[in-house]
Amino acid sequence: MLLRGGAFSACNAAISENRSTFGFSNSIRRQNGNGFVLYNYSGRARRAQLFRVLAVATGEAKTKQQESSHEPTLADRLRLGSLAEDGLSYKESFIVRCYEVGINKTATVETIANLLQEVGCNHAQSVGFSTDGFATTLTMRKLHLIWVTARMHIEIYKYPAWSDVLEIETWCQSEGRIGTRRDWILKDYATSEVIGRATSKWVMMNQDTRRLQKVTDDVRDEYLIYCPKTPRLAFPEENNASLKKIAKLDDRVQYSKLGLVPRRNDLDMNQHVNNVTYIGWVLESMPQEIINTHELQTITLDYRRECQQDDVVDSLTSPEFVDNAILELEGTNGSATAAKDENECLQFLHLLRLSDGSEINRGRTEWRKKPAKR
Repeated sequence: MLLRGGAFSACNAAISENRSTFGFSNSIRRQNGNGFVLYNYSGRARRAQLFRVLAVATGEAKTKQQESSHEPTLADRLRLGSLAEDGLSYKESFIVRCYEVGINKTATVETIANLLQEVGCNHAQSVGFSTDGFATTLTMRKLHLIWVTARMHIEIYKYPAWSDVLEIETWCQSEGRIGTRRDWILKDYATSEVIGRATSKWVMMNQDTRRLQKVTDDVRDEYLIYCPKTPRLAFPEENNASLKKIAKLDDRVQYSKLGLVPRRNDLDMNQHVNNVTYIGWVLESMPQEIINTHELQTITLDYRRECQQDDVVDSLTSPEFVDNAILELEGTNGSATAAKDENECLQFLHLLRLSDGSEINRGRTEWRKKPAKR
């Protein structure tokens, strides 16, 4: 779906041609060895695919009457995403917008995190879960239960630039008795190069009491039919960075940004500060000299407690010890150095806490030298 220049005309023509038959269509252009091939994902085809998936998952064939009662929405028809043939993962493509890029003229990590969240929610909607919450099932809605983020780990190997197209695949699976996990693979749509991976852990909370709750068998049965039957991990490597524990910072922090206050639009439909906002807060206390010369490669966040609209947050950052050597930023004319090669990644520990000292979030980041300008 490289919608540059004349490709917009081809896409619009394909949509117009199919309106009378299917309603709006999803039309994308994928590059192959001979140029670009146009594919159409119609609402009718997507609906038929979903019911084939349900029939496989439940062992029950759906009648025509049942199919007709599940008409796709306009958003479904326009969205550039669909379930995999086996119904166990979901892919969606996105164009990077001008307002989603930062000073490096590439998508920001907040943009990436928001797209991960969007794909996860669209995946849930595509299999019939709630449209008024983050992937809540029927049982969850009856019991006023919601999913909240417990841990997020994102690795970005190459940042997409403005007007680049990325394809994100996501799937979910059970994570013991206390929650679930969701993984993502990010690819450059034009080349199919993997440019990032991510994984997350989610736990269940009662929306009224704001207390965590174990995942019941009823809820688990509702979503497990859409999960891979055998574990599938975005990070299958042994001892990968997503598994590392994050140490708590002590009081001898080197960098801080105090008095951060949530804006109204930082709150999400779960009535608390959205998990992506925490990423921005963590980065607020990064030293400017690192921002000038490096870009974020990896971020891991452990979410310890909710943050509400009236809370005041402090962001604290310090270099992390690496093989008995600590990264120093003082006395080096503003450049970060370590006991090793200067081109190696720099690592930092982060802490978000309330003004009364209560811990909200622990984090770890890794930074690599910025590449040559594109």
